[in-house]
Parts: sequence; structure tokens; C-alpha cells
Amino acid sequence: MHIESLARPGIRGLTPYQPGKPISELQRELGLREIIKLASNENPLGPGARALAAARAALADCHLYPDGSGFELKAALARRLAVEPARITLGNGSNEVLELIARIFLGEGTEAVFSEHAFAVYPLATQACGATAVVAPAHDGSRGPRYGHDLQAFADRITPRTRVVFIANPNNPTGTSLGRDELRQFIESLPQTTLVVVDEAYFEYVDAADYPDTVQWLPDFPNLIVTRTFSKAYGLAGFRVGYSVSSTELAQWLNRIRLPFNVSIPALEAARVALDDDEHLNRSVALNQAERAVLSRELAARGLACIPSVGNFVTVDTGRPAAPLYEALLQHGVIVRPVANYGLPQHLRVTVGLPEQNQQFLNALDRVLAA
Repeated sequence: MHIESLARPGIRGLTPYQPGKPISELQRELGLREIIKLASNENPLGPGARALAAARAALADCHLYPDGSGFELKAALARRLAVEPARITLGNGSNEVLELIARIFLGEGTEAVFSEHAFAVYPLATQACGATAVVAPAHDGSRGPRYGHDLQAFADRITPRTRVVFIANPNNPTGTSLGRDELRQFIESLPQTTLVVVDEAYFEYVDAADYPDTVQWLPDFPNLIVTRTFSKAYGLAGFRVGYSVSSTELAQWLNRIRLPFNVSIPALEAARVALDDDEHLNRSVALNQAERAVLSRELAARGLACIPSVGNFVTVDTGRPAAPLYEALLQHGVIVRPVANYGLPQHLRVTVGLPEQNQQFLNALDRVLAA
């Protein structure tokens, strides 16, 4: 018996999501001791001390199941965002919420629209549900920022079969963002039979003057879902906590198929406390802004152009196939992210690290380029 014949058609051709190479894997492969990872857009400061203390204290209750509703965390989020708790859906990372949306609203005969350089989970979730992925070309630089979302191209591809539009703002892996007026006008143009998911995983890092807080738009758009995460600026990637904010009706649908106890007790507590630790958040954002500028400037000085980014990473055009550079950097104990699978075969995505990590990357890059 061939197991493949039992799998649904959408699953058969699926290529699993490839995360950034773990440090432990490179240690096993090359026997290196000094390794830095700038591949997965993690906060180099890690979690705040208060969040870690809360997680440690919560371990005493780990013989119990978590609160399946996440009452305390949802209440804290509701206060922070000025929304009703019933609008919030908690996920095992925002990634899980994105997959829940696809499982509910996408299937055979339906379509999802997203950009050609968009987060890899969008095409994976779409294909897994048997829906059709409709890819909108990014800006080529003539009408908008090169590699950025072209919302006119999105609009041109909306049909009666379109059930979900995925928009990462800022976008991963390009770091580009959409302004308030442009995004709002696009959402206003959509039929209410089409859901628009605004993925704001890097929301806390953005300092652009016209960057919108789309949670505030929810009363105006019953077809809007906003997703965010504690994995980036809050430094809780290993805890796996994310959430969406939407109409209460959409949240009820998401919670119908959300697995019970999908967020652990330590994760719930760490996220709840991290949410109110403005000191750690502000320090993380300030570090990122300063070091992102340094990294971009140093790469430009080496003749390597970066896509202007508002996130906690820069994506650099190496001017050549990037895979050999990625492999060579591994030999020097530096893990970055090749993004050929995002349609950018000449680019590397580099997470903004601590000053000493960024310098270690630049030193390794110099040696690799010289070789």
C-alpha cells in the first residue's frame, strides 16, 4: 500500500516549512563552539526578566491542564488593545491562528491571494486545504517600493472565489510596509465575502509615521482579522504564543476548531507578564532601531544593498546566487537565512542582533567575500 494514495491531494505535493537552521544542528554538523544565529528574527535580548520569572513560577502548576480559554492573558490583551476579550483568539504562535483561518475558510474551489514574496505559511496553509493560491506580483519599483506589496495587483486578482487575502504588514522577508490610507482603501474595496488577514508579527518594531494600527479598524470591517505574536519583540519565540483580534463572530468560528489547551501554562504566564513589561519592550525596540541602521550602513559600505526594512531584520541583495554565501557563512559559525524559496535567490535575510553579533556576522562576511 502506498500511503501517498491515502493523503488528500493538497497534502501530497506539500513541501514542509523550513525554519532557520538551529544552533545545535550546526554544532553537530561542524563541531563548532562559537555560533551565532541571525536566521529567525528572534529578539537577541531574549525574554524580559519578569516574564521568565513568571514562567518559572508557573512550572509548579504544570501537572494541571492550562486554562483552555486563556482568561487572564485575554483579559490583559483586551485591556492593552481596548477591545472585548471575546474578539481575541489565542494560538500556539500566530502561525497556528493563520492555519485555523485557512482550515475554516479555504477549501476546494476557493482561492487565497497573497504577495509573491510573502510569508511561507500562506501558500502552505492554502495548499493543505485544497484551495488555489493566487500570487500577486510585488512592486517592481516603478509604482511603489520595490519588493513591497502591490495592492492594485491584489485587487486585480480578487474574484467571487476569493475567500482570504493574506497581507503581512510589515512583510517577511522583505521588511517593507504599507501605509494607513493605502491599506484602508484596499480593505474598503473588498467584498464582505472575502476575509482580509493582516499579519502584524512585527508590529511593535515599526516606527513609520503612517503605519496603521489595524486593530482600531475592527468595528468598521467585520471581515478583518489581525494577527500578532509574542515571538518577536517580546522575545518569547520558544514559548509559542500568538493571537488574533477580529469580530466576535469570527473569533467564535476560530475557537470551534482551536485545539483545547493549545497554549501552555508557562507560556500563558510569560506572555501575560511580558505584555506589561514596557521597559523590556522599549529596550528591545531601541536596540533594533539602532543596530538595524548600523547593519544596513555597513552592508551598503560593502556594496551590498538592503531592502529598506521596518522589521527586526534586513534582507540584503548579494548580487550573486546567495546559497554559496550562506553555506560559507555556516563554516564561520554564522547562521543567516537564504530566501530563494521566497522568490529571492540572490538575497540573504539577516536578523538584527546584538552589536557584537552583528560585527561577528560582518567579519565573517568579509572573509567569505574575500575568499
